Amino acid sequence: MKAPAAPRHTADERREEIIRAAVTRFGKTGLYGTSTEAIARDVGVSQPYLFRLFGTKKEMFMAAVGWAFDHTVERFREAGEAAIDEHDAFRRIGYAYEKLISDRRYLDIQLQAYASTSDPEIRKLVNDGFGRMVLEIERHTQASPQQLAVFIGRGMLMNVTSSMGALNDPEGWAMMIREGCMEEIHFD
Repeated sequence: MKAPAAPRHTADERREEIIRAAVTRFGKTGLYGTSTEAIARDVGVSQPYLFRLFGTKKEMFMAAVGWAFDHTVERFREAGEAAIDEHDAFRRIGYAYEKLISDRRYLDIQLQAYASTSDPEIRKLVNDGFGRMVLEIERHTQASPQQLAVFIGRGMLMNVTSSMGALNDPEGWAMMIREGCMEEIHFD
């Protein structure tokens, strides 16, 4: 008896599946250290098929980075829309971000994106994505530039702490940093 055929995927479904695999691979080894052959193998497609969908490895990397920014902005939007006021929006967006970076693949692709900004096209993508995040936070919190800087700075500090695997340490310096980052932002 013949095994049932695997379900066929549309190009859009395959593209999304490849982007998710690319997020993981590029997050671990960056744009230049990642093999497109490994991404193709992860998804079960041929390497030429990857290039048919994305054109180049850099375009695939940029799609993965774009996915991460889109995902972040959407989580911030959901958190902000659920808030009852500006204070609650800061709190909810902060917790949404903490949850996002607890997913190592998300954190890793974000760090690789920042590390790849010597390339002008990637720099523009990262600048645009980061700007969308900032504007989404400001939209829900009505934050001043100083409040935004503090909030974003705390998020970046959480990135560093998380990248060391220390974000959820129950004691010591990492616990102090996490608690400080999660304190309420005060309005003047």
